[in-house]
Amino acid sequence: MNELERKDPDQLLDELSRREASLKRGRLKIFFGASAGVGKTYAMLESARAARAAGVDLVVGYVEPHGRAETERLLFGLEQLPFLEVTYRGGLQRREFDLDAGLARHPSVLVVDELAHTNLEGEPKPRHAKRWQDIDELLAAGICVWTTLNVQHLESLNDVIAGITGIRQQETIPDRIFDQADEVELIDLSPSDLLARLKAGKVYAAPQAEAALERFFREPNLLALRELALRRTADRVDAAAREFAAERRSKPWLARDRFLVAVDLDDQAEQLVRVGKRFADALDAEWLVVTVETPRMLKLGEKARNRRIDILRFAESLGARTVTLSGPSASTALSEYAKVRNITRVVVGEPRRFGSRSWFRPSTAAKLVTANGGFDVSMIARRGAATTEDKRQKDLIRRNIDWRPYWLGLFITVLATLISSVMYPYFASPNIVMLYLLGTTVAALRLGRGAATVTAVANILAFDYFYVPPRYSFAVADLQYVVTFGVMLVVALTIANLAASVRAQTRVAGARERRTALLYLMTRELAATQDLEDLARVAVKHVAETFASRAVVLVPDSNGRLRYPTSVAVAVSLRGADLSIAQWAFDHATPAGLGTDTLLGANAQYLPLKAARGTLGVLAVEPLQKRRLLLPEQRHLIETFAGQIALAMERAELTEEAQSARITAQTESLRNTLLASISHDLRTPLAVIAGAASALNDPNMTFDAVSHRVLTESIDAKAREMSEVISNVLELMRLESGQITLKRDWQALEDLVSAALSRANERLAKHSVENDLPAALPPVLVDGPLIVQVFLNLLENAAKHTPAGTTVKISASTQSGWVHVVVDDNGPGFPQGDPELLFAKFHRGRDEGNTGGAGLGLTICRAIVNAHGGSIHAEERAGGGARIRFSLPLS
Repeated sequence: MNELERKDPDQLLDELSRREASLKRGRLKIFFGASAGVGKTYAMLESARAARAAGVDLVVGYVEPHGRAETERLLFGLEQLPFLEVTYRGGLQRREFDLDAGLARHPSVLVVDELAHTNLEGEPKPRHAKRWQDIDELLAAGICVWTTLNVQHLESLNDVIAGITGIRQQETIPDRIFDQADEVELIDLSPSDLLARLKAGKVYAAPQAEAALERFFREPNLLALRELALRRTADRVDAAAREFAAERRSKPWLARDRFLVAVDLDDQAEQLVRVGKRFADALDAEWLVVTVETPRMLKLGEKARNRRIDILRFAESLGARTVTLSGPSASTALSEYAKVRNITRVVVGEPRRFGSRSWFRPSTAAKLVTANGGFDVSMIARRGAATTEDKRQKDLIRRNIDWRPYWLGLFITVLATLISSVMYPYFASPNIVMLYLLGTTVAALRLGRGAATVTAVANILAFDYFYVPPRYSFAVADLQYVVTFGVMLVVALTIANLAASVRAQTRVAGARERRTALLYLMTRELAATQDLEDLARVAVKHVAETFASRAVVLVPDSNGRLRYPTSVAVAVSLRGADLSIAQWAFDHATPAGLGTDTLLGANAQYLPLKAARGTLGVLAVEPLQKRRLLLPEQRHLIETFAGQIALAMERAELTEEAQSARITAQTESLRNTLLASISHDLRTPLAVIAGAASALNDPNMTFDAVSHRVLTESIDAKAREMSEVISNVLELMRLESGQITLKRDWQALEDLVSAALSRANERLAKHSVENDLPAALPPVLVDGPLIVQVFLNLLENAAKHTPAGTTVKISASTQSGWVHVVVDDNGPGFPQGDPELLFAKFHRGRDEGNTGGAGLGLTICRAIVNAHGGSIHAEERAGGGARIRFSLPLS
């Protein structure tokens, strides 16, 4: 009886209700307003009191009254969770929302104020960086949450509101949190009423209110914020109406647009991403944010690469798919990708090259317009002029120049000049020109575009100075050489550009091919591995190699607590993983740690290994360089690795369960066969013993001496028969389980046969036995008692299955280091079929009849002979009868 069956019906219903509630995601209700002071918290607490009066299990998790007496009065009578006291900045304390207390209390509705709040970094350390992440965990646990939000905290509107108010909000939430809310209640207040409340001190205290009136709370700002709040609420209503119409199929719908936002590492990148989010919401379109790794970008420094990571992660937080392309130019890569993905619109930033600069190097936007790729191009103007912050962003793409390639390029020029000085008396000028072009090509292939350009110019100057008349001056007597110089420069620069682009693209393609090959290699090795510990070792090796990191696969024990693998750790194993973070990722089936939204301050990333049967473990990865996991494409790759590892682990578990089920089935079948086989052999002797014993114990019956002896002998015979059956079964079990250790010694075969004949003398009383062993037979290195058991089983088998008067013959011979023993009889022979089946467990040669035995005698013989390194077979005798032959090694 399991645990649920032991509970009464009421307890069972309560338990099932709690389990269903824990599996069901909670509902999120947002009280939404244009700015602080419109009454969001007040309206939320009024609704909370009404719900509490209606019997709803509602608890206040955290409310910030901001010193407002009206708000504090509404809290009276409502159950409140204790605050979490956080110590920060050298001893200062502040109250925060206690997430664990909310999860432990698990009410139907939990009120948590200020959705966009940033959790303080102090002691104890917060699990999540933002309060909206805390609320997301509450919703996942099945708890409904009521919260508040101002329109300026929406990430996609951050730059718009900064342009309106002149203040950039630091606390924002991804728009998807707002979009996925189950209910949004707009709390609206006119700007004039809000300003009156502010002046009356009902929003902030007097000094803070005066500062707010001068900066943020100006009537034009409040009007714009109110319009944005109303528009966002209207968008939700419109989306709900369209979804309803789509479900009812009340009107035809066009195919969704798909547009692409191309971003660079300039100051406009965040603006383009936000514009893309607004486009996606307005057009209900799929959108992608794309960066292109051009040869210029491949040379950027670490700060610029980190900025690219920040931009792509910011785009993903707003719901975009991020892609990194590679190509000789951004316009070419974007155009080709747009055609492949059927992009309908490409959004680009404002060009940074104007006037004559754009004639020689057209902007990416201009090239996309003329590409005729079948898509529209939207150019977004930059907001405001360049600022100090913008210049600082430009400084990110500046890098320290490595002068070594340039010195090597000049060395190539010197080397080409020395070789040309030897060639000059014997070769014409075109041959010397080709030598200099060869030097430029080598520089382009090995040193890069900049060094190749310097080498090309130096080669032209060296050729002019040393080999163009008048020599040893830069003057040119023949103007034809000017054309030569121009052709040399153009050819050299073309070769340099092409070679540098090929080098860069080859490096990128090689890195991607290596990652793909490593993924394929890991998948192939995982497919060939069955043991769970071996799977973990293979996974750690490949993950560590691919991401230049240390890694470990953590698996749960019987209690669901993660533990380190028990196998010997490889060199790249991560032994310092934080098991508490890993346990959280395992319990919530959500990534945590580095590069995620949960406990992002950790040094490692913890990925749950999710399969169809649930979460099987956690992959912890600690990169040597954080960029290895922060880039979106790298994160997608490691998620692919984690998926493959989870599939392999699930397959291993299923294989192990299938093997266990097969063994269980075989054991059950063996048990049933054993019972069916020995039932008669045990039942018949027991019946005889019971009958004889009952007759002897009956006081009403008298027996003479002969009858008494017959009864007692029958009891003895049948008891020994039962003992033999049971002994054979136990002997076979010991042999097959490997519990018997051979005690080899040099034995004479004649002595072993004599011992077997002595023990089988009674069974062979009605048969004649011929011992035809040669006198010069060498001794054998065997376990004597076991080989005697082989002879005894073969002799008793012949006596049991042949009629009285049959002759049993034992012979032997030696050949090539083996002794071959043959046991013949001239009886009826084997039954029809394969004689080898006689060695199977519980197989009998003929129908039971009056012949006893469990069908294990020959099976035991084969097990003993095989243990000695020999073989045994059954075959028909040429002159009629049966023959069993077995061979043993002489040494």
